[in-house]
Amino acid sequence: MKKSNVTVKARDTRTSPEKLIRRFIKKTKKAKIIEQVRERRYYKKPSIKKKEKRERAVRLRRREEQKRLRAIERRNRKK
Repeated sequence: MKKSNVTVKARDTRTSPEKLIRRFIKKTKKAKIIEQVRERRYYKKPSIKKKEKRERAVRLRRREEQKRLRAIERRNRKK
């Protein structure tokens, strides 16, 4: 995992603290910092990590296949 420093600066003096907090939260979500913290909270055996990675890949492949089939179906409906 790469290191990431997330900083948020006020663009002008009128920027409200709520907006700064919202922008900070968006940046941390985009950098997936919270997910990494949750993931690393407890130790996982390498075999379990591998199994989860494999399951994630299968899910992603299935989702992509479904997308492809829906697109084909949409194209066929228009004809």
